[in-house]
Amino acid sequence: MRFFVAIALFASFTAVLAEQFTVIVGKDNGLAYDPPFVTAKNGDVVAFQFVSKNHTVTQSTFANPCQRMTTPTQGVDSGYMPVAAGATAFPQWSITINNASNPLWFYCAQQPHCTRGMVFAINPTADKTFDQFKAAATGGAATGSAATGSATSAGTSPSASAPAGNSASSIDRSAVSVLACITLALAMFL
Repeated sequence: MRFFVAIALFASFTAVLAEQFTVIVGKDNGLAYDPPFVTAKNGDVVAFQFVSKNHTVTQSTFANPCQRMTTPTQGVDSGYMPVAAGATAFPQWSITINNASNPLWFYCAQQPHCTRGMVFAINPTADKTFDQFKAAATGGAATGSAATGSATSAGTSPSASAPAGNSASSIDRSAVSVLACITLALAMFL
């Protein structure tokens, strides 16, 4: 019985340690994701909040930044998320990082947003930088380094990366925290 309690406690702590990154899509009516890339680890959630116009978060590849990924699997896609001018409620779409070993690349499928630089990355590397990815999207040469525009959540340090096979969904992080607390409380009384 105590073995199952220990497993439940471990699962609860793992869920609580996951971070959530919020990426603003179309901030100030611009063609950008803010921040333009994040560094996340397994279990982290990257939540995209759409605040203007009609944008997508569509998975691509480093080699083809403005084309939806089709191999080895179909890339994830938020679909179009229209936001009316003056809106006060904003749609959100999330992806959970399940494999922190490869970078993920995204773009806005609304034409011509990608070719104007509306791209995003999760865990770019030293060999495949965000700047190189953006340059390939816009047809220019890369300038700068992989460290420009990175974001971390809540003052903690990010690490690792994530490939296809991550789950995309809307997630309520407070529900995960409440579940972890209930599991911990039950474990203490059993």
